[in-house]
Amino acid sequence: MKSPSNSGSILATCRLLAFCITASVLLSASKASADVYELRTYKTAEGKLDALNARFRDHTMRLFKKHGIESIGYWIPTDEAASKDTLIYVIKHKSREAAAASWKAFSQDPEWKKAAAESGVGRLAKPPESVYMEATDYSPEYNNADGDEDDVFELRIYKAREGTLGKLDARFRDHTIALFAKHGIKSVGYWHPTDAPDSADTLIYIIEHESPAAAKASWQAFGSDPAWKKAAAESGVGGLAKKPESVYMTATDYSPIK
Repeated sequence: MKSPSNSGSILATCRLLAFCITASVLLSASKASADVYELRTYKTAEGKLDALNARFRDHTMRLFKKHGIESIGYWIPTDEAASKDTLIYVIKHKSREAAAASWKAFSQDPEWKKAAAESGVGRLAKPPESVYMEATDYSPEYNNADGDEDDVFELRIYKAREGTLGKLDARFRDHTIALFAKHGIKSVGYWHPTDAPDSADTLIYIIEHESPAAAKASWQAFGSDPAWKKAAAESGVGGLAKKPESVYMTATDYSPIK
């Protein structure tokens, strides 16, 4: 027969184990049901970008909404070559599971099949690129402002050195975003990929400039700001694992974000 003290210890251990299992289940359920964003890049066959834009404008966005997919923003790169065949967009799903269900329902929708067949787009030049993402805790609520129609956007992708993504996040949260605003750079959204290995080291974000010339002036002023230099030196981030990727873009006429 076990002593009362041993029985109490076993009971306490069981309660702790039950609590940990419950907490783990709740955390997993929370992650499964959290909003998930999707960054998608389409490259059309030659001369088909206008037809693709028309299909999104007249059919795709409405059918996305029908099947629970929220349109966030649609952009065309400003680079001369990419501006002729590339569409970049961000959408939002209620969860990863909802995304799978929505894409399945969308692809099987007779209205979508008809629109796709009649659009003249044909097959894309290569399969769409897709990155599922979750918003960082410092990603802002974006609102369009008067005069935004001619603004230029910038998609940037940072790859942090091993173990420094949290420090990079802290630098953005505590310093970078405020300094961006100080120098005329508007924050649109900040995300981490949800899938390994990129989830451990990658930050994806979109910012907005009033013009290409304003972007150049803002980056120059930001880079030479003593407050930025101090924050960068003290952040512990060091250099990135590789040079940041940057794509300048303009919003399409049907993009919710302009």
